[in-house]
This record gives sequence, structure tokens and C-alpha cells, in this order.
Amino acid sequence: MTSLNRRLFVEMLREEWRLHSELFGGSRFAGFPVFVALLTAGAVSLLTTTGTDITAILAGVHGLALFFGLRTGSTGFVGQDAMRDVLGDVTMLVFSARTLPVSQRRLLSVFLLKDAVYYAVLFLFPIAVGFTPAVVSGDLAALAIPTAWATTTAMFLLGVTITFAAIGLSTRGTSGRLLLLGLAAGAGLAFVSGVDFVRFTPYGLFDGATLPEVVVALAPIPLLAAAGIAVYDTGYERAARTAGRTFPRWQARLPFDADGLTVKTLLDVQRSSGGLGKVLFSGGILFAVSWLLIDLAETITGLEPSTGVSFGAILALSAFTTYNWITMYDDVASYQLYPVSVADVVRAKFRAFLVLGIPTCVGYFLLAVVWQGARLPEAVVGLVLLVGLALYLFGVTVALAGFDPNEFLFDTVLFAGFGVALAVVLVPILIVGLVLAPVSTELLVALGVGGVLVGGIGIALYRRSVPKWERHYRR
Repeated sequence: MTSLNRRLFVEMLREEWRLHSELFGGSRFAGFPVFVALLTAGAVSLLTTTGTDITAILAGVHGLALFFGLRTGSTGFVGQDAMRDVLGDVTMLVFSARTLPVSQRRLLSVFLLKDAVYYAVLFLFPIAVGFTPAVVSGDLAALAIPTAWATTTAMFLLGVTITFAAIGLSTRGTSGRLLLLGLAAGAGLAFVSGVDFVRFTPYGLFDGATLPEVVVALAPIPLLAAAGIAVYDTGYERAARTAGRTFPRWQARLPFDADGLTVKTLLDVQRSSGGLGKVLFSGGILFAVSWLLIDLAETITGLEPSTGVSFGAILALSAFTTYNWITMYDDVASYQLYPVSVADVVRAKFRAFLVLGIPTCVGYFLLAVVWQGARLPEAVVGLVLLVGLALYLFGVTVALAGFDPNEFLFDTVLFAGFGVALAVVLVPILIVGLVLAPVSTELLVALGVGGVLVGGIGIALYRRSVPKWERHYRR
């Protein structure tokens, strides 16, 4: 590493740390890795105690690492303008090519390396340490912890570089997008024809591999990173656009939006980088990871999971991502010039979530049911669970984070509350969907009632949060 690259790398690490520590307070943020390790250890202990195979747990963790990487890489859809909306008037080093005598490609290369080191230490190492109870109980060898750290880090990097390369192609206009579509179609055809993608990922190296297998599994990471950097058009800017009378047309389609705040939110998302497509993209990532996790669980346990219940539970997680998108491009201060209350803004975000988020996750759920097949009762109950859990996650997120869901992920206290609230309802449902299929009629009835109840709890949390945030912003 040259002296310039080393200096950029160190300063980017400092920048990342200062950003998070200033957002959440130094001590609260410093405790985040400890909390992640404790949370993972608790989950591993609980799952192994209830009879879940440790191999299935490791497979799930690797799948989540891939999802985290894909999601982290998708910040390329955000860009400098949205970063300013979230963080204020700041300039990140990765966006400073116009003011520093450094090329954009060099900055991108160092930025990717910084992300790899930063998140490997902050997030993935504590997860690996969290498997200590399995080592103590004899379910895993001690060497499995450093091995899991290495392979989950590689899965994370694979996700980051896949998304980064896709974003690089998208900056090349129509030809780049067509090539990206062709590559995606080719991957889909390979999967349909029976190609075992899991075998060629870093997860396949966990239990040992030959040198050629290691090369095949790890080579795509630097190749995708190099391709993304090479094809990324550093001069790319979205073409200037003019908008006609879009607002009245959209509002006419939403008769319940008398104040226009819901349409304003939807237009903010539609006119930002990536448009409404980024919501579908995020949902598509979660759909792919859901399929991967469920397929791995079936391969490891030998039990055929319930498509309806399993996909319904996992796809509901897209609620958080959707709420993040609809709150990213404005803040409460921007509304204080107008005769609207904080309650009006919160209600508008809820309506936008219903219009944008629920149809997205329902669409992917129906795709899963058609593609994988499902018993009709399980599909119906899965749909109820999907909507109920999505509303529950919306309510929990609003109650904990208000208009800043993007920030509370690394606030140890808030993230702990979110993790507990999520685990309490999601883990039992996943155990039923993955292990107890075909689900009995009694359990299906209980799950259906539970889906309605948690949806009601989510709506209640959202409504009770409105006066809380009114008081907060009034102060």
C-alpha cells in the first residue's frame, strides 16, 4: 500500500468512527460490538437448546452476512445528495475527488478496503465470537470461530462487490443496464438448470476445501471489485429532468391524502437516485437471501420447510428498509415552515409505507408461493404473518427511532431494543416454518391469530409514538 493509500485508509477509518460516535455518543457506540457478541451468543444458545443443528445456524449467519453486504453496497444508490440529507452539510472523503488531487477510482478502492476492515471488526468479529457457547458445549471446534469470521467476512465482501459492480454498470447508461440485465438473466438460468451457487461461495469453504476450491470461491470478490471500479463512470450524473403536473395526478390517485404529504414522500423517493426501483431492489435482495436461507435449512436438516410461513416471516423484514427509504430524503425541520403538525408528517409516512412497502413485500411473497409451491392454508397464514409482522416492525421502528431509522442501527441501546422486539416474535415463527412443516391446523390457526395480534401491536405502537415525537420536536 502506497503512503497516499495508507493515509486515505486511516483517515476514512477515523471518519467512519467519528461519524458513528458523534451520532450515537462514544460510549454507546463503543458498546455495540459487545452487544452483538452477547446477542449472537444468546441466540446460538437458545437455538441449540431447542434442537436446531449448529450447521443450520452457521448457514443462516453466512446468509445474513451476504445480505448485509448487499445492503451495504446498495448505499451507492444514495449518493452525495442523500448523504447530505441524512448527515447535514458534510463532505465525505469518498466524494472529495473534485476538491482533492486524488482520482475517484482511487478513493473508491480505498473506500471498499475501509468498509471491509471496519465492518469485519465492528460487526462480523463479534458475531463469530458469539459462537463461543457452541464451542464450550462441544458442538463446534475452537478453530471454527476464526474460520467463521473469515468466511462471513468473505460473504459480506461478496455481497458488497456484487452490488458495487451492478451500480458501476448502471452508470454506463442503457448499454450497461442491458448488460447487467443479461448477467442477471444468465445467473437465473444457471440456477434453474441446477447450478449449486452455494458451493462456489465462501460459505462452502467453512468445513475445509482444496486450493482450487478456495480460489474459485474467493476470486469473484477482487474481480467484482476491480470490475466495479473499472466500469464506474466517475463523471456520471443523472440527466437533468423536468417534471410536469405530477403532484396533482398522484394525489388524484390517493384520495385519502388530502394534505398532499404522502404524495410528497412518494415523489421524494421516486425522484431520488435509483427511483422507486431501489425499493424493489432492496426487496429483491431480501427475497434472494430468504430463498438461500430456506434452501440451506432444507439441505442441512433434511426437512422441507413451509414456504408460506417461512417466506412470510423473513420477507416482512423489508418493512425496515422501506421505512428507511421514505424517511431518508427529508426531516421534520423541513416541514416547520408550513402549517402542518408532526402528527401529520408521521401519518403521511405511515400511508406512504402502506402504499409502497406492503405491496412490495406481498408481491415477492406471491412470487415465492408460485415459484416454490405452498399449501393453500399455509400460504394464507403466511400472507397474514407477512402483513402483521411488517406493521409490527414499522411500529417498533417508529417508536424507537422516529424519523431517523438510518441512525439507530449502531446505537447500542436502541438496537438492543429493536433486536429483542424482533426476536421475540420472529424466532418462534421461523422455528415453526423451518422445522415443523407441514404445519398442523392448530399451529396455523395460532400463527394466523398471532399475525393479527402483532400487526395490531405495531399499529398501537405507531399511534402511541405520535405524541412522543410531537413533544420531542417541540422541545
